[in-house]
Amino acid sequence: MTKSVEEKPGYEFKAIALLALGFGLVGLDRWLIMPLSPQIMRDLDLDYQDIGNLAAILGLSWGLFAIVMGRLSDRIGRRKILIPAIVAFSLLSGASGLATGLGMLLLARLMMGVAEGAYCPASYAASIDASPPQRRGLNLGIIQGSFALFGLALGPIIATQLVELVSSWRIVFGLVAIPGLIIAALMYVVLREPARPVVSDEQPKPHVPWLDLFRYHNIRIAMPAIFCAMSGLFVIGSLTPVFLTDVIGLSGTQMGFVMSGLGFGGFLGQIAVCGASDVLGRRVTAITAFVLAAASLATLTLYAQTPGALFMLLFSSAFFCCGAIALLAGPLSGEAVPPAIASSAMGLVIGAGEIFGGGVAPSVAGFIAQHAGLPTAFLTIAAVLTCGGILSLFFQETAPRALARRAVGSPATAEVGAQ
Repeated sequence: MTKSVEEKPGYEFKAIALLALGFGLVGLDRWLIMPLSPQIMRDLDLDYQDIGNLAAILGLSWGLFAIVMGRLSDRIGRRKILIPAIVAFSLLSGASGLATGLGMLLLARLMMGVAEGAYCPASYAASIDASPPQRRGLNLGIIQGSFALFGLALGPIIATQLVELVSSWRIVFGLVAIPGLIIAALMYVVLREPARPVVSDEQPKPHVPWLDLFRYHNIRIAMPAIFCAMSGLFVIGSLTPVFLTDVIGLSGTQMGFVMSGLGFGGFLGQIAVCGASDVLGRRVTAITAFVLAAASLATLTLYAQTPGALFMLLFSSAFFCCGAIALLAGPLSGEAVPPAIASSAMGLVIGAGEIFGGGVAPSVAGFIAQHAGLPTAFLTIAAVLTCGGILSLFFQETAPRALARRAVGSPATAEVGAQ
């Protein structure tokens, strides 16, 4: 009998490493435009609204295609989505440097969202395929944490250092396209599809209608909950720089130091929260992450004034906010459904979060900030995160270790919880 990919020695480590590096490049390509925006605005005669639109169009296309392509990867396999997607978004990132105006840049970012949206749920599903049940949360956290590490923590450093070295934001976009092509080649060699039950030609392949995904309880809860979590991340990421300079009065150098807390906190949070959920359970971990993210953001808004305190509270806000995103998009959604439709389910949840949390929420928060002030916008998002914690009360437990503990204590209860 042929071994499934997750049984082969060393495959788990190699697969998770490549998937994490690929998702790290997704984060880098997505956020690279922000630290380069002053030069881009000057060269292409853009304004702040244009920069906001560039972020929004990528988020919206990402969300829509995460839903569509996540479902497709369940039908045709992970490799057929992942490898073309990483090649596509790498080339499109390089193409961003060729833009001569806003229209070309918008088109490049829109198509990048398509490719990155395709990569996201397929990579999560491939991680589940390669991971033993006791490490699903940890491995998904490592993959998702790489997004924050490369995109939010290292991205600004890489961008500013490269632009100093090559003196052109256009060349920077071209340079960051190269690692993606290398990772795609390595994935072609290493990544394998899991063994699936053999289906005879007379038997139709399983097909799950879209609406059937809503039959699963945790999917119905995860969709609005991830909207709350992604609203926190994208609003904090977009409005904190001006909050720190215009409201708190930090210098540009101080603001840069404080903002690094967003990336490092998000990176560690996505690994730690998902890993903790393997041991403590998905439900209690999600509730805790939302509550502590809201408390950290509210404390930052109302009380913090010094760079050190602001850094720690921004680190904490990102730690728990990104951790909640990773938990909802990964193990909670992936374990809510049969493995054959895991990518469809995760794509649906991720897509809903991206469309509303990544596309709509920053625009609404900007409107609130413009008319009621930046602190009010942040406190509104803290309330939204609190709503995420309330929604998490209704999750059904799916973590294998938690279910095993429950089975030892009460077999009947465990049977109900697993349904």
